[in-house]
Amino acid sequence: MGEKYLALSELNIEGQFLGFAGKKTGKYKHLQLGIAGGNIKIKIPKNLRCSIGLSLVPGEQIHIDAISKLNPRNRKLKLEAYQIQAVGFCLVKHPLPLPQPKAKIMVCQKSGCMKRGGKGLLSDLEKTLGDRGLSDKVTIEHTDCQKRCSSAPNCVLMLGKKQYKKVQPETIASLLENHLS
Repeated sequence: MGEKYLALSELNIEGQFLGFAGKKTGKYKHLQLGIAGGNIKIKIPKNLRCSIGLSLVPGEQIHIDAISKLNPRNRKLKLEAYQIQAVGFCLVKHPLPLPQPKAKIMVCQKSGCMKRGGKGLLSDLEKTLGDRGLSDKVTIEHTDCQKRCSSAPNCVLMLGKKQYKKVQPETIASLLENHLS
């Protein structure tokens, strides 16, 4: 079969540590690094996760040696660190802004919800977010059944750790504006 990813090149990257990225708290699989061109996500191998989880502080300058890998099927590039070193704090007048956590809206796309207005809900949601300039601050995720078919169409708004269910597009836009301001 062969490997899933093809190793391309080794990289030396230095930037500002912005924080860890992962679905579960305490499980640091990726870190966010602020560089001049923007923010990048770098995978942390298992052998480094425990040691750096306790030693890195957001805002700290770090040096990373990494390997860039390419998935030949979907052409996605990923960076995987093999060495991470703290350089110190960078006293900059204008530090890189910490990325705001993106909000997520999960919209059910199964037949029950679609028959009861799921398509209309999705288009109204996209139109409302676009009109208020919030489209780039939120991710809309199409989901399978959310197991609440009796209240279809189903939509869940995730703002950090808070969940809002049974919300209309205008309410979602208002909650997003309050959360992001």
